[in-house]
Amino acid sequence: MTNEDLHELVAAYALDALDADERSAYESHLADCEQCRADLHDLGGTVGALGLATEGPAPPAELRDRILVAAREEGPSNLVALRPRRTRDYAAVAVVAAAVVGLAIGLYAALSGGPTRQLAVSVAGGVARATVSGFDTAPAGKTYELWVIEGKTPRPAGLFGGGGKQVVVLSRPAPGGSTVAVTLERAGGASVPTLPILKQTTVSA
Repeated sequence: MTNEDLHELVAAYALDALDADERSAYESHLADCEQCRADLHDLGGTVGALGLATEGPAPPAELRDRILVAAREEGPSNLVALRPRRTRDYAAVAVVAAAVVGLAIGLYAALSGGPTRQLAVSVAGGVARATVSGFDTAPAGKTYELWVIEGKTPRPAGLFGGGGKQVVVLSRPAPGGSTVAVTLERAGGASVPTLPILKQTTVSA
């Protein structure tokens, strides 16, 4: 894979849309590429903003089957041939992936009657605490991560494992008017949120 190919992977990397080999190659490249690190940092805000466009739990596996059935019934008239994998426009992949996530979340919320997860944030003495409940125990190798979002920039603020009501002291301030959100990430947390946003709330002024 050439350097030009690797530069084009930044959007897909931010959305966790790379396979294991591509991720490994890109992370090796990222260690020595100042431009990619800057692009990844800038893209983090965009990814967070896309996640805020909709809210709800991760769609169940059976939703994929329903969507596939609907697509088959629609017929082949809307199908578009893709270029070879190495020449795909990964920026376009990122936009399409975000749109698909938003659609899936919206469909699931409508079909299931809405989420049952709860998130509340209180601030006392400059310390923010998030009370969370209704989150299933995180799968093996995963953790829930809290984010404080000011404007369009999400910043990591703490981890929890789910499985019952918990109070988590946030690792950074949560000013009035900011948003606190929850995503599911790999163990140890992430530097940019992985869609979808599972739950979010606005901190009282």
